[in-house]
Amino acid sequence: KPPMPPALPDVFNVIEDSAIPVVAVMHGTALGGGFELGLSCHARVGIEGLKIGLPEINLGLLPGAGGTQRVPRLAGIPMALDMALSGRQVAAKEALEKGLIDRLVVGDPREVALKAAQDVVAGALVTRRTCDLVTPKDDKALNDTAEMLKKTQAHMFSCHKIVEAVRASYLPRSEGLKIERQAFMDSMQTPQRAGMIHAFFGERAVSNIAEAKGPSRPLTKVGVIGGGTMGSGIATACLLAGLPVRLIEVAEDGLKRGIATVTKNIDGAVQRGKLKAEKRDAVLSALEPSLNMGDLADVDLVIEAVFEQMEVKKEIFTKLDAICKDGAILASNTSYLDINEIAAVTKRPQDVLGLHFFSPAHVMRLLEIVVPDKTAPDVVATGFVLAKALGKVGVRAGVCDGFIGNRILSHYSKTASYLVLDGASPMQVDAALEGFGFAMGPHKVGDLAGLDIGWMTRKRKAATRNPAERYAGDVADKVCENGWFGRKAGRGYYIYEGGTTVPNEETLAIIDAVRAEKGITPRPFRDEEIVDRYMTAMISEAARVVEDGTARRPLDVDMVFLFGYGFPRFRGGPLHYADAIGAKELVARIEAYAKEDPHYWQVPDILARMAKDGGTFADLNKEA
Repeated sequence: KPPMPPALPDVFNVIEDSAIPVVAVMHGTALGGGFELGLSCHARVGIEGLKIGLPEINLGLLPGAGGTQRVPRLAGIPMALDMALSGRQVAAKEALEKGLIDRLVVGDPREVALKAAQDVVAGALVTRRTCDLVTPKDDKALNDTAEMLKKTQAHMFSCHKIVEAVRASYLPRSEGLKIERQAFMDSMQTPQRAGMIHAFFGERAVSNIAEAKGPSRPLTKVGVIGGGTMGSGIATACLLAGLPVRLIEVAEDGLKRGIATVTKNIDGAVQRGKLKAEKRDAVLSALEPSLNMGDLADVDLVIEAVFEQMEVKKEIFTKLDAICKDGAILASNTSYLDINEIAAVTKRPQDVLGLHFFSPAHVMRLLEIVVPDKTAPDVVATGFVLAKALGKVGVRAGVCDGFIGNRILSHYSKTASYLVLDGASPMQVDAALEGFGFAMGPHKVGDLAGLDIGWMTRKRKAATRNPAERYAGDVADKVCENGWFGRKAGRGYYIYEGGTTVPNEETLAIIDAVRAEKGITPRPFRDEEIVDRYMTAMISEAARVVEDGTARRPLDVDMVFLFGYGFPRFRGGPLHYADAIGAKELVARIEAYAKEDPHYWQVPDILARMAKDGGTFADLNKEA
C-alpha cells in the first residue's frame, strides 16, 4: 500500500519542534520507528535491559523516519553507519556511553517517567532538540565505508543509500530528512528489497507446518556418536543450547581430539560474545565423553555423525537399537545416504530420523529434518523442537540422495565442471558467481570443504552412473589423485600459503590435459553466461525437488540455500530468483542449452506448466 499522510518523519518533527519538553522512557526492545520516535524527543531515559536498533537493512531498506539524521548528531557518523548497516541491537550500556540515551535506570516505566518529568521541571534532566546538534565531521568514515561497500555489498542498493543519507546529516534537518525519505522510497522499489522481504518472512514460515506443531518427545539429554569436526560441532551446538551431551568415540585418541575441538568451539563462542565467560566452565561440564556406546542407554536423542559409509552406519544403528531406551530418537547426520535403508536395520523405524547439520554445525543455521517413510509424527515434531532450541532454521526434507540441498548441489555443481572443461577457468567461474553475490565461488567452496568428499561420493556412485551422462569429475578426480584436497592439504584449485590464495598452475595444467584427452577445443565464456548456466541448472533441479515432494514448498528450497549454501540473501533464494527471471525465459534457456547436452538439460514439467499458464513459485507457496 502507498504511504498515507501524515508521514512518520512529519509526526516526529512536530514532537521535536514542540515548545513543551518531551521525554522518551524506553524499555524492552525499541527498534526502527520506535527508536526513531525516541530520537525525536528532547531527552531519553532507558530502563535496564533496553535494546535499541535500526534493523531496516534486514528488509533491504534504510531508516526512514530520521534515524540517519539524528543518530549521527547524537553519537557520531561511525556509530550511525554501524547501526544502520548492521541492523544490530545495541544494549543499554553502550547506548548510554554513545549518548543515544541520557540516563539508564531501574524501575517501573510509569514511575521512571514521573521522576523524569519532575527532573525536567527541576532542571536536573537537560532537554534539547536533536536537530539543533551538529553532526561531528567525519568524511573519512563515510568515504572508507563507501569504498568498502563497493567491494562487499555491490548489489545492496540500500547499503549505499545509507551512506548517502548519513552524509546528509551535515545538512539542516529539513534537507537531510528529504534525502533520507527519497532514499527510503527508492529502496522500497528494488528487487533486493523484495528478496530480503521473502527471506525474512520465509525464515518464519518454513517451520509453520502441521508436522512441526504436533506433540513432541522429551529432549533433556543428547548423545553424539563421532568426535570429528561434524560430531564435535553438533555437540557444541547442543551444549550452547543447555543440553547435556554424551560424546562417543571408538578410540582414546579420537575422543581426546573431540574434547579438544568442543573446548575450542566453546572458547570461540566466548570470544565472539555468544557465551558469557563465567558460564564457560558450566557449559563444558555438561559434556560427558565416553568410549562405551552402552552409555547412551538413557539419552532421549542420539545423533550419529560418522563418515559416509552405509555399512558403518547400519552397524551403529543395529547397536543403538539394542542399547537405547524405548522412545529414544535415533538420528543420522548423513549428507546423502538413504535413511529408510538405515532405519530398516532397527526394530523401531518409527524412531529414526535424519538430522542433517551443516559444517561448522555450531555456527551454520540450517538443519534439514529428513523424514523417512515410517517415522512417527512426534519424532518429526521433536526434530523441529531441537532446531528451535539450537537456534537453527529447521526445514523438512524427504528422503532421496542428498535430500534438498545436496541433491540440488550435486546437479548444478556439474555445470561448474562443464564450464571449466569447455573453456572457462575455475578462477573465472568463481569470480563470476562472486559477482552475482555468492561469498565464495564453487571451486573455493570445494577447496574449503575438502575435495575428497566429492571424490568419495563420485566413487560411491560410479557403478550406478548413467552412461548417457557427461562425466563431470575428470578434473576433480585427477586433482584428488595428487592429494590436493583443498585448504587442509595446502592446495586444490588454489594454493594456500602464508595467508595468501593464488591459482594452482598445476591444476590448470591438468585441465588443459583433460581437454586435450577428450578432444575439447576451449571457447571463451562471458561472466553473464556463466551465471545464467549455473543458476538455470540450480533452478531446474530445485524445481524437480518441489515437483516430487522432497521439498514441500518452493520457500523450503529457498531457506535451505540461504542458510546452508551461501546463496545471496538479497536475491531471496533460487526459486524466488527464478520468478524474477520468469518461467518462459528459463524454459528457453534450457531448450537452447539442450542442443549441446540433451541428457543434462531437460525442462522440468513444473517449469513447463508455469511457462504455459503464467504461474510462479510464489503461487505455489501460497497454495501449500
